[in-house]
Amino acid sequence: MTTLAPPPTSSPSSGHRVAPPADGGFVARGRRLFTGPAEDPRWTRPALWAILLAATALYAWNITSISGNSFYNAAVYSGTKSWKAFFFGALDSGSFITVDKPPFALWVMGLSARAFGFGTWQLALPMVAVGTGSVALLHRMVKRDFGPVAATVAASALALTPITVAINRDTNPDPILVFLMLLGAAGLLKAVRTGRLMPLVWSAVAIGFAFNTKMMQAYVVLPAFFLVYLWAAHGSLGRRIRHLAVATVALVISSAWWMVVVDLIPASSRPYIGGSTDNTVWDLVIGYNGFGRIFGASSSVGSAGNGASFGGSAGVHRLFNEIMGGQISWLIPFATIALIAGLILRGRAPRTDARRAALMLWGGWFVLHYLTFALAEGTFHPYYVTAMAPGIAALAGAGGVTLYRAFREGSAAMGAPPARAESRAWGRGWVLPAAVAASAAWAIVLLQRVSGSGTLYTVAEIVVGVAGTVAVLGLLAGRFTRREGLIGFAALAAVVALLAGPAAYSVSAATSATNGTNPTAGPSTGGGMGGMGGGPGGASGSSRTGGRSMGAPPSDGGSAPSGTDTRPSGSETGDSGTGSDRTGGGQAGGGQMGGGGTQVSSAMITYLKKHQDGATWLLAVATDQTASSIILESGQPVISMGGWSGSDNAMTLAKLKNLVKSGKLHYIIVSSDGGQGTNSEIATWVKAHGTAVKSSAYSSGSSSTTSSSTSTTSSTSSTGGLYRLDASDVG
Repeated sequence: MTTLAPPPTSSPSSGHRVAPPADGGFVARGRRLFTGPAEDPRWTRPALWAILLAATALYAWNITSISGNSFYNAAVYSGTKSWKAFFFGALDSGSFITVDKPPFALWVMGLSARAFGFGTWQLALPMVAVGTGSVALLHRMVKRDFGPVAATVAASALALTPITVAINRDTNPDPILVFLMLLGAAGLLKAVRTGRLMPLVWSAVAIGFAFNTKMMQAYVVLPAFFLVYLWAAHGSLGRRIRHLAVATVALVISSAWWMVVVDLIPASSRPYIGGSTDNTVWDLVIGYNGFGRIFGASSSVGSAGNGASFGGSAGVHRLFNEIMGGQISWLIPFATIALIAGLILRGRAPRTDARRAALMLWGGWFVLHYLTFALAEGTFHPYYVTAMAPGIAALAGAGGVTLYRAFREGSAAMGAPPARAESRAWGRGWVLPAAVAASAAWAIVLLQRVSGSGTLYTVAEIVVGVAGTVAVLGLLAGRFTRREGLIGFAALAAVVALLAGPAAYSVSAATSATNGTNPTAGPSTGGGMGGMGGGPGGASGSSRTGGRSMGAPPSDGGSAPSGTDTRPSGSETGDSGTGSDRTGGGQAGGGQMGGGGTQVSSAMITYLKKHQDGATWLLAVATDQTASSIILESGQPVISMGGWSGSDNAMTLAKLKNLVKSGKLHYIIVSSDGGQGTNSEIATWVKAHGTAVKSSAYSSGSSSTTSSSTSTTSSTSSTGGLYRLDASDVG
């Protein structure tokens, strides 16, 4: 089997610019920034700028209306008020409890908020920037090994991945995770090409920062990284092993430094680690955010609580189901065929072949993420799969160009003598049309699922059908007639057919209000939670909820942010509620420890602020989602006693008594019946020693609550609700 030769040297007749004399001047360097290197075709850099502009437009469209995830928004806001809360990633500025993720993404958004003020676009801006940066970075890596055509296709595919568009318009940490993982991939490929140690070390450091963004998910790509370097890097085997050992040390240090620092600080001097069972980051890593995600159980919430799936039941076909298919699966058939064929075509290349190493990296990236997300039995949200988008996009570009070159060789062999034609790879001229046909057919299936959802999807279906037919027939006709122009036109039609469907979903994601907790693109096509529910407001999270923008931050006087979306969107790890506007099993203040017949209204918040009496915390409630909403509404720190699920042991009776006795907390909401995850000892003590605050004290009628889009009347019963506690109540 022959290997593919590199592209021919550039010449003026081939559309490339003749390299000008070396010019180190500022003007020349600025010109090259916009026109690209002289050896590139003239269209390369303008095409890249067009893709980046389109990506930025999709991610930033109507940026001031993006509500984001109120759970992380509240933590960012708290970090702008307290450097201690900033460092620990605390939900509240009083630093009572942290969010259930490491804080690197919060730091990025927090610095933006500190620089430009707290509000919608200030938090969304870093996500737009890293989303566009990921597209540019992927273009650069693919271009280095496979040329400008492959890079352009890969960048376009990543920019138009529907779930990537949706999550880049949110304040979940995933866009930053993807960018850091791509930085790690860039360092790895450079280390493979050069055999040098430092690029490998910087690759490890990038993955370490990704770990401090979303913990174990950052490590999904590590088996591919290790295998590619060990197999393909220059140098002896011993040298490669030594380099990997040094890089592993760098990985451990860059991953663990924050965790070690936090766990070494006495628990009394730092916030409780949200999501953990023993108040340590280590438990959070291996439990709630580690094995619990894979096996459906964690030490903090158990198999049922941590098995909530908003993307359908676990199984090898999960990413093709009605929920996930339109988010990520458009190019999976093409990428799979391209990966297998590409590795076969590079089979006889030298061990250090850069193209095969790149195919191994992107193939490993894709396969490892696919298996992890498809088979994971723990909490699963559709937007997790944005992490696998770079692998699919890179294979679409690099693998597509590899198949195209093989196709042209197969076509040329049609007129060669039999002996020479027989030496060509089997079926080489048929793989590209088959790959295009498979993905185009799957795109039509996906678009048929949402038929009737709008003109956009109908037009996309027509475009896919026509362009796909033209592409397959044109490639086959060009193969037998050996007409280069026809083959080129058919290849362009293939690109249109493969990207039309994702483009329709991406436009929808950019122009429609999305759920801050569980963002998805396109119309709702099915239910989540293992297949339950469906439709708008169902468990799939595919519904649209019209969130209000965060608006301006509270003033120093503590007034609420104008237009703040006070409905709790919840945490990325949430497992309760519907996935569209989850409230944790109740209204604000309800559900787990707080609530029980009490709804936190704007009137109640006004009352609490008026009677705060110098306390550090405005209120103590059951769960993170309730607390985050009140924080954004009031601008004041609020205690979440039970973390996200209400089962964290963050608040104990002894701790509550100390807070009350020191005047740091006066008000607490407890449930009327204990509620799931309620610390009954605390509830009993509060009811016995506290003073119940009747609703008439703060409300004379209906007012909108902080957890519901409908207006309700706040109420308090004698068995549950809002209580006032003072130092004199502590015996």
